[in-house]
Amino acid sequence: MATAAMDPTTAATAPQQNGASSQVGGPIVVDTQHDDMVHDAQLDYYGCKLATSSSDRTIKIYDVSGNSFTHTATLQGHEGPVWEVSWSHPKFGIVLASCSFDGSVLIHRESRPQEWTLLHAARGLHDSSVNGVSFAPHEFGLIAAAASSDGRVSILTHNEDDTWGVEYIRDNSLGVNAVSWAPYAPFNEIGGGEGEGAASAPQPTVVTGGCDNRIRFWTRSAQTGQWDEESGALGSGAAHTDWVRDVAWAPAIIPGVDVVASCSEDKTVIVWTRTGGRGSAWEPKLLHAFDAPVWRLSWSVTGSVLAVSSGDSSVTLWKAGLDGVWRQVSHVEDAAGGGGGGNAAASSQQ
Repeated sequence: MATAAMDPTTAATAPQQNGASSQVGGPIVVDTQHDDMVHDAQLDYYGCKLATSSSDRTIKIYDVSGNSFTHTATLQGHEGPVWEVSWSHPKFGIVLASCSFDGSVLIHRESRPQEWTLLHAARGLHDSSVNGVSFAPHEFGLIAAAASSDGRVSILTHNEDDTWGVEYIRDNSLGVNAVSWAPYAPFNEIGGGEGEGAASAPQPTVVTGGCDNRIRFWTRSAQTGQWDEESGALGSGAAHTDWVRDVAWAPAIIPGVDVVASCSEDKTVIVWTRTGGRGSAWEPKLLHAFDAPVWRLSWSVTGSVLAVSSGDSSVTLWKAGLDGVWRQVSHVEDAAGGGGGGNAAASSQQ
């Protein structure tokens, strides 16, 4: 059976029954009962539910409480490996999006305790594998973005009449591996208002990571409703030299400061920072050069610690000091052994 090793900074606790094991201060291993490789594991907003996705084409849901977890549902419907899952904000109920190699995005809702219904099936949404899915900040509504190997990012929006609309961003012709939303942060929106330095209303913004070795920033225009790329925003500093596998926008903690992390097949993680609000340049800084390709990134809720998962089955935790230098603060080896298990901050190779 496949297992998921959860970083203790993001996963709290797991049970000791049903195949779970842990050491004091070490990773928590959950026997997911999947029949194939686990690609993603995500906790919900409150940390009370765990969703895992696998090459066995299923998603498994667990209730987490203290030192115990209970398998409550197995969601089906995809016709290929399920790469990633994403929980919505609880404002919309218990809603989970998933994406798959089959080119689809499925959105499920827990209508009653332990009873799930298919809220929306976006089949044929893309012409190729959908590699990443992420819900937008709840202030913008029930909206999900999905990144695909066909070079596009789809934006799925739930309308008031209970229908779903879809928009597409044409990102790059080689394919898109990951997408992450900017947090809703009114104090970070400078420019676009009346008068120099005036704050403008926050607009939905995503960052993408692609097979062209680049990250891109896209913002929906308040005037046209179109998604526009922030051209020239990345400056001329360090950049990736191979596929970008994941991007993660940090929670907005310091007014006026945006932070994004990206990781790549080139074995590096780059942290991008801008301090002038939307439209200003991003400054890149190499966090670390690793010994293996880096697959997944995850920020702590405070935005101060970055979890990094790499192809050597390890998870490392990094924190920036007052001097701006990123330092490793913990190292969590994959307790399951080998490279097949995913974890709360990481996914296995697609």
